[in-house]
Amino acid sequence: MKQNTFYLLAGFIGLIEVGLFWVSVLIRESMLITVSFVVGILAIYVARGRISDKRDDERSALITRKAGARTLEVFWILFFAVSLGSLVMGFATPLGIPPPPRPFPKSPPDEPHIGYFGLLQMVLLCGMAFLYIGFRLYYAKKYGDWDDN
Repeated sequence: MKQNTFYLLAGFIGLIEVGLFWVSVLIRESMLITVSFVVGILAIYVARGRISDKRDDERSALITRKAGARTLEVFWILFFAVSLGSLVMGFATPLGIPPPPRPFPKSPPDEPHIGYFGLLQMVLLCGMAFLYIGFRLYYAKKYGDWDDN
């Protein structure tokens, strides 16, 4: 298979994973998404080995290395800042002691849900993937490594 076909297949597997995640939430079964995620990664790994027009030259390695390094350089700052905000959110809530009644109650209630932190991490991971793709495109343009199919 061609490399662009592989990317389409990986995107399709990602969409299936999102659907299975939603089903897991609806039926409240965490093992469904856990197992399907591992199976999806294995399927992508097997498909990656069947790419016929894979380029592994020095320029591609340079672009991959630079894009990965820049992604980590930018992402750790973003991740650290969001983690600090999450800590404040977690420590600012009452620790088992009900808060005094307020004259004007807030809506929604001031109770953090543990799923919000998982959702926040997923948003950060998606941001990291898009950041990597952006750096990959930038360095591919800079070093002249564009796909022609």
